[in-house]
Amino acid sequence: MKHFIAITALSLSALSAQAKDIVDTAVAAGNFKTLATALQAAGLIDTLKGKGPFTVFAPTDEAFAKVPKADLDALLKDKAKLTAVLTYHVVPGKVMAKDVKAGKVKTVQGSELTIGTMGGVTVDQAKVTATDIAADNGVIHVIDSVIMPK
Repeated sequence: MKHFIAITALSLSALSAQAKDIVDTAVAAGNFKTLATALQAAGLIDTLKGKGPFTVFAPTDEAFAKVPKADLDALLKDKAKLTAVLTYHVVPGKVMAKDVKAGKVKTVQGSELTIGTMGGVTVDQAKVTATDIAADNGVIHVIDSVIMPK
């Protein structure tokens, strides 16, 4: 009986130690509440919980706070535009910080964003403030501004 209980306890701890997907990882971090709300409004939760892999340049709540409230409210009500903005923050594949190279990168949205590496990494005009937040279906790099497709 003791042996069975020990195996059961090990099995449960192994399950709880599993990595989380991109959405769960972002929500657990606590500073992506606006991003989570936007993903929900755009209907992208299931996509970013999918197989991936994805590289997400995730704006923090402070980054979303830089967007004028009226503009952000309008964006949250326009599902097509919101989806375009959010998918512009996502690159197919799992690109870790050590693999980042300056240049153009195609996004899930279809446009290209510009990666810069001089004086720190930038994505368009946003600064990358934290890197390599691993999820089981990709990676999150934190940015300090919301980037808009051209």
